[in-house]
Amino acid sequence: MAVTSKWHQHIESWQSSGLSQAEYCAQQCINVGTFTARLSEYRKLSAYNAAALIPVQVVPDKSVEATAIVFTHDQGHCLLLPCSVSARWVAELLRCLA
Repeated sequence: MAVTSKWHQHIESWQSSGLSQAEYCAQQCINVGTFTARLSEYRKLSAYNAAALIPVQVVPDKSVEATAIVFTHDQGHCLLLPCSVSARWVAELLRCLA
């Protein structure tokens, strides 16, 4: 089942309530198992939607010979590619990640 706007609202209300899942569900007359399932779907969807590309500006440093292209994520992940990689290939890779 998809996470509908009703479930988004319940999840966001629960998160700001300070209540446990069981307490919130009892208060709202919601089945705890159903709530847990929708919460799991919500978290998966949120993680998927969080992946985004950010604009970058390349400023070549004429004093340094480029040997690699490095993509670094703020969580520490790093992708190192040789400079010989085709720009088309990199563009296709980025499209697949989007």
